[in-house]
Amino acid sequence: MFKVDIIEQCKQNNRKAQLQLYNQYCDGMYIVAKRFLKDAADAEDVVQEAFIKAFTKLHQYKAEVTFGAWLKRIVVNKCIDFLKAKKQHLVALDAVSLKVVDTEEDSKWLVDDTITLNDVKAAINELPDKYRYVVMLYLIEGYDHQEISEILDITEVASRTQLSRGKVKLQKLLTLKKNGTRS
Repeated sequence: MFKVDIIEQCKQNNRKAQLQLYNQYCDGMYIVAKRFLKDAADAEDVVQEAFIKAFTKLHQYKAEVTFGAWLKRIVVNKCIDFLKAKKQHLVALDAVSLKVVDTEEDSKWLVDDTITLNDVKAAINELPDKYRYVVMLYLIEGYDHQEISEILDITEVASRTQLSRGKVKLQKLLTLKKNGTRS
């Protein structure tokens, strides 16, 4: 069965096609949710809610992007909603999740070599929500400003501004940690 056929069958509430689509994407979407949420059960719940929303809103899917990208956006939005609702400020990161983003010379994501992954995690967790979400979506998930603006329902200018301010705050928090003025 082709993916387009599966999606069309899912639109007609074909449970077998829905299960097939679910099985194809559930593991990848769980990994995405786990990056945002510390608790595995919470990540599983969010993925389930995301699939329910995807199946109920499938008529809105126009194949302008891949189904996986469309579903990932739903999962990310559900994670952000969950975090806002629970007011949790903990982000689960793996060492492989972090990457250096090279941009203009004056805005590289540079930190001292003595800064550990745990220091970065703690600093990201201390960022205000509006900065933390943009930093996570840009640095960890790899979204561009247009995608971030759509996900968070902000303008691209706001996304760039919040990323810039978040980066400055993050670097300041990491500098304070390095200089020993923080516990």
